[in-house]
This record gives sequence, structure tokens and C-alpha cells, in this order.
Amino acid sequence: MRADRLVATLLLMQSRGRVTAAEVAEELEVSVATARRDLEALSAAGIPVYPQSGRGGGWSLLGGARTDLSGLSATEAQALTLLVGPAAAVSGEAKAALRKLVRALPQTFRADAEAAATATMIDPTRWGEHDRRRPEMVDLLQAAVIRRRKVRLTYTTSAGQRSDRLVDPWGLVDKDDVWYLLAGTERGQRTFRVDRIVDAESTEQPAERPDDFTLAAAWDEVVGEVEQRRSTTWATVLIDARFVPILRDHFGRHCHPDGEGDDGRARVRLAAPTPLDIARNLAGWGSMVEVLEPRAVRAELARIGTELAHRYAGEDDQSAR
Repeated sequence: MRADRLVATLLLMQSRGRVTAAEVAEELEVSVATARRDLEALSAAGIPVYPQSGRGGGWSLLGGARTDLSGLSATEAQALTLLVGPAAAVSGEAKAALRKLVRALPQTFRADAEAAATATMIDPTRWGEHDRRRPEMVDLLQAAVIRRRKVRLTYTTSAGQRSDRLVDPWGLVDKDDVWYLLAGTERGQRTFRVDRIVDAESTEQPAERPDDFTLAAAWDEVVGEVEQRRSTTWATVLIDARFVPILRDHFGRHCHPDGEGDDGRARVRLAAPTPLDIARNLAGWGSMVEVLEPRAVRAELARIGTELAHRYAGEDDQSAR
């Protein structure tokens, strides 16, 4: 008997007080015979579950116990359904799990849980884009992570170099609709973009994972390294204080306001991988932004301005002819 079905059966009995094998079968989507065997197995294993024969009979917890076997408080149940509810709009599995969870909760929790489940939704498609689907490769890799099996990858780097690797999959991360695989290799922990994995095959070889590994901590390290590489060039600019939020939106964590002058302009520190990256983001502002330093960013802005002036100079005169 599967452990998840055992817990689901106990939760169902807790919420209803008394159930029949037919009701368990309907809720858990199994046969009546399977439901009856599960109930009998629970009783035989020493769980306080017993049958009642005759009209209105069924299976009950000992003494009509109605304690919260899930260990969830009302607030915790609501928080859980708030979390799972939006995902149900884009995942059939999440929708089925949510339905079973809500039905298994105690009656006193159920109304709030149902309301929380439908309070928000997720639309993963940006304006003007086609419907987004999770890459099928993610399902294969996720199964390998759960089963702890090594995966043989064919991977293409950003430079177009292709290689075959045997890795220990440790976890998957979805960052802004780009999926990443964190895995152990002969050279230690590595991060692979899933959209650059040309082919993958799960093997039956057991995967190894450090005892102290946590996906959240490992991903924090990856983010820190990437952000450090993205902030190798810093520039100091002056801009009207009211536009600082727009700069912050463009540069994210690499935008640091540094006070405001008497002229109403804010002093802001900005970072990007190269002087050209900073200049490209600021060129559209024209004279509304003044770059104080470094000289490399000022030079890139001057070059971009010269290129634009050369390309579009005299267009009005030509169109008038």
C-alpha cells in the first residue's frame, strides 16, 4: 500500500468521521476492493481504525476521533492552498492534488481553504507571447533528481561547443522562465541551462549527493557568482531624482542611489559587465543623464552618439527632395 494513499485515507476519515470503502475509492480514485484492503491494512497495523457493520455503517477512527492528523492549523492550511492554488491553473497534477487536499481537510478549515485556493491565479504568458510550456526535458531531469540516478547529457555551451557528460543531478531551478540544472561532475558542482541540453538519458547508476547539500544554498552561491560577473564595471551618473526608480528597474540590484544634490539630481552608482553595456542602457536618455565616470563609459556614449548622428544626418533634407 502506498504511503501517500495511507495518509490520504486517514485525512479523509478525519474530515468525515466515518467513511465507506466506496467513498474512499471515489475520493482517491482507486477500486473499491483496493480501498477496502487499505482500510483493513490500517486496522491490522494498529491504527485506531475500526469497521461498523449494518445500516449506516462504515469505517471510523477510534472513539470518533476528529483530531487534525495532518498537523495543519487553520492558518497553515490556508497558506498551503494559497501556494498550490495558482499552480493548479497550469498543472493538472497540482489541480488534482489541491482538490484532494481541500476535501481531506477538517470541515472547519475547508471553507477558508477553498476560498484561498481560488483567490489568485498564475498566467505564465507575457503580453504578446504564445502560451508557455514547461520543457519536457525538465520532467526527465526532475525524475532523475527524485530517483537519485545519474544522467548522461549532451550539452552545448554558449560558444557552441558540444560535449557528452555523465552527471549527478542535484536539483532544478526555474529563474524567470529559464530552467537550470545543478549537478555534480568530475570537476565539482556545475550549473547547466536546460535549453542547452541537446539530449539527456537517465541511467540506473545511483547518483551521489553531498550530505550537506541544499538546493537553496547552492543556488544562492550561483546567483552570487553570476551577479559578481555582471557588475565588473561601475559608473557614477547624475539624473533627475524622479527617474531613479526607472534606472532601478533597468539595472536591478546593480543600481545604488547615493544622495541628492541641490539641483534636484540624484547621484547613482550603476554596474554592468562592460562599459558598452552601461552605455547602451543610458544612450536613450540623451542629455537627461550625465555620466561622471568612468571615462570608458563616456567614450562609449560619445561613439554611439556619433554613429547615430552619422547614420541619420541629412535625412530630412533628402526626404524633402
